[in-house]
Amino acid sequence: MIPAVKRIPSLDGLRAISISLVIAGHILSEHHVLSFASVYANTGVRIFFVISGYLITTLLLREHEKTSTISLREFYIRRAYRILPAAFAYMIPVMLLFSHELRWYHAAAAVLYVVNFDFARPWFIGHLWSLGVEEQFYFVWPGVLKKFFRHQTAILLGVMVMAPVFSAACYAFKVAGGGYGTFPTVADNLAVGCLLAILAKRMPKISRWLALAMVLAIALIPYFPADTPARTLFMLFVLWPLMNFCIAGVLLHVVQHPYRLLNLAPVAFLGRISYSLYLWQQLFFYDPEPKPLKIALPLTIGFACLSYYIVEQPMLRRREKRHREVRAAVPCLTPAGD
Repeated sequence: MIPAVKRIPSLDGLRAISISLVIAGHILSEHHVLSFASVYANTGVRIFFVISGYLITTLLLREHEKTSTISLREFYIRRAYRILPAAFAYMIPVMLLFSHELRWYHAAAAVLYVVNFDFARPWFIGHLWSLGVEEQFYFVWPGVLKKFFRHQTAILLGVMVMAPVFSAACYAFKVAGGGYGTFPTVADNLAVGCLLAILAKRMPKISRWLALAMVLAIALIPYFPADTPARTLFMLFVLWPLMNFCIAGVLLHVVQHPYRLLNLAPVAFLGRISYSLYLWQQLFFYDPEPKPLKIALPLTIGFACLSYYIVEQPMLRRREKRHREVRAAVPCLTPAGD
C-alpha cells in the first residue's frame, strides 16, 4: 500500500502570495490607486500555474514510480472532488443572481470549463478562465505522461516552444489580447512547473542571491512596454519564458529552503483557502461598481471561509475516505495528494 504524500513545504505559502497578488491587483485596478501595480494580478495567476504543473506532475511521477503506471480514472475522480464542488458552489448562486446578464453560451462555457475561449464572457465569471486552463491541463497531461512517459521532457520543451509561436500567430491575426488565456498561450506556464517536477531531484540548490535576482525579474518583467511588434515578439519569446523559469526557480528555492514566513500557520492557512478566495474575490473586487475595501475584504474572506469549511473540507474528507477504501481493496494505487 502506498502511503499518503505529505504536503510539500512552502507551497501553501506561495499560494498565499499568489492569491494576495491577484486580489491586490484587482483592488488597485478597480479603485484606481497605484493602477500601474495592477499587472501583478496576472503574475499571481502565472505563479498558480507553475505551482499546479509542479504539484500535479510530482504526484503523477510518484505514482508511476510505485506502480509503473498512472490511473487516469483515480486521477480524475480526485480532481473532481477537489475542484468541482467549490466551483459550482460559486457558479450556481452567482449565475442565478446575475441571470439577466447571462447568456446560455456563457453559462455553458463556465460549466464545461472553456471560459478561457469565451472572449465575451461577463465579468462575474471572467476569472473562471484560469479554471478552464487548469481543467484542460488535467484532461491532457496525465494521459500524455502515461502514454509517452519516456518522452516527457521533449514534450514539455516542445510545449514551451509552441506557446509563444501560437501567441505570436494570434497577434498576427489580431485575436483579442493575443489570445491570452486560451490553453495554448499559457501551456508553457504549466509546462515549466511540470519540467521542474521532473528535474528537481537532479538540480543543485538555488542560492538566496540567485533567488532574489529571480524575484526581481518577476517583479520587473510585467512592466515591459510591448507596444510595437518587435517588442511584443521580445516579450513572447524572451521575457515571458524568462519569467516562467524565474517563478520555477523561486518555487524550487523555497522548497529546498523552507522559509519560516512561508510556513507560518496564518500564511499557510491563506494558501489553503486560496482556491475559494480566488473564486469569490471576483464578486467583490472586480465588480463594475467596486465596493469599499472595508466591505469587500471581509465579505471575500467570509465567503471563502464558508466555501472552504462547508464545501471544500467535507468533500476532501469524503475523497480521502473513498481513497482509503479503494487502496485497501487495490493496494497498488495512486498516492493521495492535493
